[in-house]
Amino acid sequence: MEGKDERLDPVRSFTVKSLRLDEARWQEFVSEEGNQVNFNSFFNAQDYCHLFICQDPDSRLSVSLDFPQNIQSKVICVSKTAREAVTKENSRKILIFQEVQGEEVLNFIICVTEQVTCPLLSNPENSSRWVSGVIDEAFRLMERQKNEALVMKAQIEGRTFLPHPDALHDDALYDAAKGGKVSDMKLLHTCDWTIIEWAELVSEFLQQDSSQPVVDGLKPLPSEEFHFWKNRRRNLLFIQQQLMSSRAQLVAFIVERAESVYWSTLRDMYRDVQEGVKEAEDVTLNLSPLQKKLEEVEQMEYQQLGENMASVLEEVLLVWIRSEFYCKPCRMVVLLQEICNLLIHLSRKFLRGEEVMHGLVSDPGLVLDDVRLVIWTLQTFKETYSQIRAQLEDQSQDRVSQSWDFPSHLVFIHLDNFLHRLQGIQEVFCVSLQLYQLDQVVLSGVNGRMWTDVAKNMYRDFLRHVTVLSHCNCDPTDSDDQSFELYLDQFQVQVSDLERRLVSVLSRALENCSVSSSAAKLVNMFGFILDRRLIQDQLRPYLIRLVDMVLMELDHTKLLFYSQREKSKTFSRFTPTAAAGLCWTQQLRLRAEDSLTNYRTVQHLCVDSGQLVLQRFQQIVDPLQDFRDRLKSEWSSQLDSDCGFVLEQPLIQFNQQGMLGVNSSHKLEAVLRELRYVIRERDMELRPHAAQLCTCRDDVTQNYLSLSHMVACYNQVVSDVLQVELPLIKDQLQDLNRTLSELQGNTWGSEGLQQLVKQQTDKVLMFHSSVTEARANTDAMTHIIQGWAELHLLQRSAESLLDGGATEQSYKRIREEGQELLRLTQVNRSLYRATDCSESWFRYLDNIDDKVQDGLFQLLLRSLHFLSDNMNPQSCSAALLAVSLQLKETGSVFEPSVGSGLSDLLTTIISDVYTAASLPPRISVRRQGNYQMSLQQSPELLALEQAVMQRLLRVREEAEHLRAGLDKYSHLWQSDRRGVMQEFLTYSRPLGPEELEAEETPPTLKDFQREIESLHRLSGEVTHLEEVKVLHGWLQVDLRPFRDSMLSIIHDWKNMYTEHLLDSVSDSLQQVTQCGGGGDDEESSSSSSFPPTETIILLETAGVKLPEHLSAQLQC
Repeated sequence: MEGKDERLDPVRSFTVKSLRLDEARWQEFVSEEGNQVNFNSFFNAQDYCHLFICQDPDSRLSVSLDFPQNIQSKVICVSKTAREAVTKENSRKILIFQEVQGEEVLNFIICVTEQVTCPLLSNPENSSRWVSGVIDEAFRLMERQKNEALVMKAQIEGRTFLPHPDALHDDALYDAAKGGKVSDMKLLHTCDWTIIEWAELVSEFLQQDSSQPVVDGLKPLPSEEFHFWKNRRRNLLFIQQQLMSSRAQLVAFIVERAESVYWSTLRDMYRDVQEGVKEAEDVTLNLSPLQKKLEEVEQMEYQQLGENMASVLEEVLLVWIRSEFYCKPCRMVVLLQEICNLLIHLSRKFLRGEEVMHGLVSDPGLVLDDVRLVIWTLQTFKETYSQIRAQLEDQSQDRVSQSWDFPSHLVFIHLDNFLHRLQGIQEVFCVSLQLYQLDQVVLSGVNGRMWTDVAKNMYRDFLRHVTVLSHCNCDPTDSDDQSFELYLDQFQVQVSDLERRLVSVLSRALENCSVSSSAAKLVNMFGFILDRRLIQDQLRPYLIRLVDMVLMELDHTKLLFYSQREKSKTFSRFTPTAAAGLCWTQQLRLRAEDSLTNYRTVQHLCVDSGQLVLQRFQQIVDPLQDFRDRLKSEWSSQLDSDCGFVLEQPLIQFNQQGMLGVNSSHKLEAVLRELRYVIRERDMELRPHAAQLCTCRDDVTQNYLSLSHMVACYNQVVSDVLQVELPLIKDQLQDLNRTLSELQGNTWGSEGLQQLVKQQTDKVLMFHSSVTEARANTDAMTHIIQGWAELHLLQRSAESLLDGGATEQSYKRIREEGQELLRLTQVNRSLYRATDCSESWFRYLDNIDDKVQDGLFQLLLRSLHFLSDNMNPQSCSAALLAVSLQLKETGSVFEPSVGSGLSDLLTTIISDVYTAASLPPRISVRRQGNYQMSLQQSPELLALEQAVMQRLLRVREEAEHLRAGLDKYSHLWQSDRRGVMQEFLTYSRPLGPEELEAEETPPTLKDFQREIESLHRLSGEVTHLEEVKVLHGWLQVDLRPFRDSMLSIIHDWKNMYTEHLLDSVSDSLQQVTQCGGGGDDEESSSSSSFPPTETIILLETAGVKLPEHLSAQLQC
């Protein structure tokens, strides 16, 4: 067939669209020789009614005349509607196309045969042209094809279908057979062939065995075993049901009545099926508990599997004991193998298969724990199996049950291979974890840096090897995959090379060790790798050298002991001699034990030298112990004597200065210190006095500390007492001395001291607390009073001038602190337990009152000094007060007045300063008036006040002199401008006071120019006057108001002259305009005082701008 065959067009169109093929793949598909044969057979032969096209998982197309098996993907079924050849004319009419899934193909064939083909064949219109007998043959063919489909469908579903004889479909033959007439040889022949076909199908099914997958080299799971027996039981019941059907019974009746040779075959078939049903039901029943248990195991966490291995094998044992048909070695071997396969499957799932080796880089420790858990679980299963096998052997000797006499290696053949693979993986992870520690190696010594770098290089090489192994492209848990073994072998070779390089580094490092401790540290540092046999063998000489160093150190410790034991200077001088001696011997023992510990570091790695080392160690320990025993005995005797002396001493005593002290304190401290060392020596026996003091050592220590604290507090109160304070606490001190005398009558060995000491201590501490608090209050009052001396009552403003008198904030502080002083005195009265009317309390208040008055005196003195110093020309740094010189109608005056104004201001400031002394309440109850009344009589304050007022008088004189100097300009504000202007216009100048009469001379432009320039000079002088002038260094005079007023007056004088000239220009221009603009300046001036042009020039020189109307007239 060629690709252009037109009969293929419908098939091509449907297939390409259904399977989404391109034309190239279709052409390649139909061009294959085998496919062409199938297409030609289907198109040309009438016997083939179906054609199947499918696509396998590898996307390869296939075509067949029989339905495909084990196909899960889509299948295209092409069927004929008539039993005839396909031509290009009828191809689109006779062919039917349908898409079905693989498992539905057989249903499709059966459905097409029953609902399409058979009805078409039975239609007379379709068969009228056929030769006689052809239609019957076609029916038989269709029936046979349907039976084949039913058989195959049943096989796919796990069942066995027994097809019916074709002849029984003939109603006449069927009725005859039921009537007992079997003379028709055709019917008998059909029944014989049916029995043969049944026997083949049943025999084929009965020969199936659950061990077949194992024989085929597969690794089935227990679920397949359970599924096999459940399907076997179901199918046998299905076969039994078919054999008991009416048609099957009719077949049996026919062959039995005809005495056919196949009657015995049919009977054997009946028997075999019944026995098979019995076997399947027995096996299914007994495997059911095991199935449930294994399903529970599959749902468990893997960590729980090991604990359930015994229960799983107990269920297996029950199957062996209870089942009549399953207690066969072959079946038990298969079942146990399947359980092993399940454990392997669960283990690989837990280890995540291909991801196992990735853990070498990410988390080797965690993966190693998982691998060890899996190995332990599988080993537990094998051990449990061995125990049950031994248990069965014991029971078989007692004839209780049959033993498992099959070889165990048949059971564990796959499990052992898996365990071997896991052990290899475990070894890789163990070695990797060991070599990972190379990153932490740091060697010391002369060449330590160099050897450390060598170790780091080895670590980098190891990381490279581990990275390669972690990226292997295989599943290491698959024991059937031998490619992983190549990776393992390569890794072992690389590890061996690293071990040889490590030996080189370790041997050099051990050679440089001069003491056993450094060698032991080195061994501990590389202990992670020293258990490797190759490294152990090559390092053995260096480890023996370490043992020799240990022996030398033990000998040196022994020599040190014998040479120094009688020298007391050997011991510490800061601890008791005996305790120091015991400590010294203990240090020597620890030194020997350290050497022994260093030896034990390598004891398991080197030759048998342990006996010699232990012997040397014992030669040191025994003399040390004898020496310690002698020291303890001597110490115990001396300590007992000291303790007896201390126990007889009184608790406290007063010295000649009246100060209190703890009796025998130094001796007691020494004894208690020695007892502290004694307690550390647990095997030391104490004599009576020492034992007594040691028993109550904690109480004595507590009493001693309490008494020491009490004595310190008492002495502090007595030694720091103030003269004014002593009368207030005198009675309380006497009461305390009487109570303390009770303590003087008790010794350190007295009974019930703790309660007494506590009572007396509490009294002293309470008294000390009250006095200390009162003194703290007194200090607080002193601090407040001293703070007043630093208070600024008078302050400068932002312009560095005095900002008025005392601020309200300062008053508030003084007032509040005064109330605080009064409150603290009342608190102290309660603390001292003083009465309001006692003389001692009055003197105490007077003392505080003196301090308050002194503090306020310092405050006032500081403030008045501030005024005096800032008004002193020699010491002031900036102006203190300010006035301004202003020009009024009466003349120049100061604001405020330098006379009464400044005097009133300073008087107010001084009064504010004194007012601060009246704010605190009076502390003394016997003194009248407030503090201000007392301080106003102070000569020193009065002297400062007088000095301030005297400096005010001196600055007043200088201020008046300054004002008088500026009176030279007084004619400007005192003269009558209109009168002066009239004189000027009449006489061209102002007349003097002696000139009563003068010749009238009208002014010229030069006269105007002279007066204007004179005013201009005066304006310049006034402008350059100082803005601010400081008198005597502290009074600031602001001249700007005076200057501004003067400039305004001068401006008015100047305007008086310029306005006259402007009026003259205006008159001249008006006359020119009225005359028609004719004539020159001389003619214009004939009717005017001044020439307009010269007048305008003079005005412009004087800085006067012509009005707009005059400018407009000039332009005309």
